[in-house]
Amino acid sequence: MPYVITEPCIGVKDASCVEVCPVDCISTTDDAEQYYINPEQCIDCAACELACPVSAIFDENSLQGDQRRFIAINADFYK
Repeated sequence: MPYVITEPCIGVKDASCVEVCPVDCISTTDDAEQYYINPEQCIDCAACELACPVSAIFDENSLQGDQRRFIAINADFYK
């Protein structure tokens, strides 16, 4: 169950999560609104969740309602 970056990251793009990720599975582009976690590479260590200053990172199983759409948004970034 990988972690997912959700709506609070949009427009903020603080790189604290990138700096602590031990497997470099978090990335973005200049044109993207937020950072994304590659679900194929995430090792579920939770380091990014603890480092996120806007509380935008969650275990995919804990996402509720509208925030569940970010599971696909994160995965689609890597296709």
